[in-house]
Amino acid sequence: MARSSRRTRWHNIPRVAAEFVDRFGWSPVSLLNKIDRLTPGRGDRAHRIGDGVRYGPHRRHHLDIWAPSHPTSARLPVVVFFYGGGWHSGERTDYGFAAAAFAAQGFVAVVPDYRLVPEVRYPDFLEDAALALKWVWGNIGLYGGDPARITVAGHSAGAYIAAMLALDPRWLSSVQLPPSTVRAGVLLSGPFDFAPFREWRGRATFGGYPDPAETQPINHVRADAPPLLLLHGSSDRLVYAKNSKSLASALTRAGAPYEMKIYRGCDHAGTVVALSRPFRGRFPVLADAAAFLRSALGLPTSAATA
Repeated sequence: MARSSRRTRWHNIPRVAAEFVDRFGWSPVSLLNKIDRLTPGRGDRAHRIGDGVRYGPHRRHHLDIWAPSHPTSARLPVVVFFYGGGWHSGERTDYGFAAAAFAAQGFVAVVPDYRLVPEVRYPDFLEDAALALKWVWGNIGLYGGDPARITVAGHSAGAYIAAMLALDPRWLSSVQLPPSTVRAGVLLSGPFDFAPFREWRGRATFGGYPDPAETQPINHVRADAPPLLLLHGSSDRLVYAKNSKSLASALTRAGAPYEMKIYRGCDHAGTVVALSRPFRGRFPVLADAAAFLRSALGLPTSAATA
């Protein structure tokens, strides 16, 4: 066999592997979730207490709820986690590892599905996210959560959604919720300042909207925004860290409360992968996020490690 042919075959191995797992209905996140589920020590710290709970009329309007396994009579703070996927993909069931991570830190964690491109475009998925938040506010008490201590979190496109809910009052107002409903937010590797839309996901999702500036979280920064934690990887080549840095600069100019951490050597997926038990030691994402949210809610900043 010619040496160049060998190189070609080795070069194609990642693509072939991706086709293989896709053929059997797997995805990298789904596989990570399965590995996390099998990792010793998780099952006694968090469990799912709501499976596919309906929050709206569409077939994608379902959410899962996770809570700490240890019983408590106290109402727990809530984190609503929005997954990424470029607004084009994602399933709540693949992100049980993220919900379990927060639940093991003493939160009631909620992961909603939302409608995806190409079925919808901006702002339909934001309307879904607001509707999910409305459900959480009205019903999370039945699951041990405190509706007065709701926070949001998200990765990538999910961080965009969380940022818009926290910064732009229109979305909460559209479901008759006050802006103060969101008490704090954790934004992992999010796109916050990316117009004009040069990348295909952005063009497909936002390209048809008449006012691109209106779609950008950076343009909705306000002084009375809830505290935000911006977490990004220095080696992110999909959503560059300049997105978090630009948002941080805008928050500074507005006098809004925030913290930012850039993890050296962390890539785009690294921030959410670090929530899983097998990879939690790579970057302190969970510890940083949980401590920030507890501090923003006036709670002790330390908790038992999951």
